[in-house]
Amino acid sequence: MEATTVNSTRRMVWTALLSAVAAVLMYIDMAVPVFPRFLKLDLSDLPALVAAFAWGPAAGVFTELIKNLIHSLTTSTAGVGELANFLVGSALSVPAGMIYRRNRTRKGALAALAVGTLSMTVTAALANYFFLLPFYSNFLPLEKIIAMSSAAIPAIHDMGTLVLFAVVPFNLLKGVVVSLATVQLYKRISTLIR
Repeated sequence: MEATTVNSTRRMVWTALLSAVAAVLMYIDMAVPVFPRFLKLDLSDLPALVAAFAWGPAAGVFTELIKNLIHSLTTSTAGVGELANFLVGSALSVPAGMIYRRNRTRKGALAALAVGTLSMTVTAALANYFFLLPFYSNFLPLEKIIAMSSAAIPAIHDMGTLVLFAVVPFNLLKGVVVSLATVQLYKRISTLIR
C-alpha cells in the first residue's frame, strides 16, 4: 500500500474519531453562572482544533460539521444552536489551523489560538446580531430572550447589549478555555494522530 493511501486513511479515521469525540463533548456542557443560561460552555471545539493543527483548517471545519450534524439529531434549538456552533467553531479552527500550519512552534500555537479566539468572538457577535438571534426569535420572542439575559446581566436591555455584554465575553471565555485545553493536549497526542 502506498504511503499516501495509508496517510489518507489514517487522517480520515482520526478525523472521524475526533468528530465523534466532539459530538460527545457537545452534550457535556455547563452553564456559567454570570451568563444567561442558554449560553453553555463545552469543550467540543477542542477536537476540531486538534484536527486543524494536525491537518489544516479543512479538517477542523469537517470535524465541526460532523459534530453538529450528529448533535442536530437531538436538537432542542431547531438547528439554530448547531448552526451557531458550526459557524463559531469554524471561525476558531480555520485561522488557528492556517497560522499553526505555517509556524509549528509553541509560540505559533499560542498566536494561532489567540487569533482564532478573536475570530470566533467577532463571528459570534456578528452572526448573533444579524442572523442567529433574529432567526431564533421566530421560535422564542426576542423580548423573552432579552428578559432571560437581563436576569443574569442587568445591563442587557436590547439585542445590541445582549451581544455586547453576553455573547462577546462568553465567546472570549470559551475561546480561552478551549485554547488552554488544546495547548495541554495537542503535543501529547500529535505523535499518535500524525
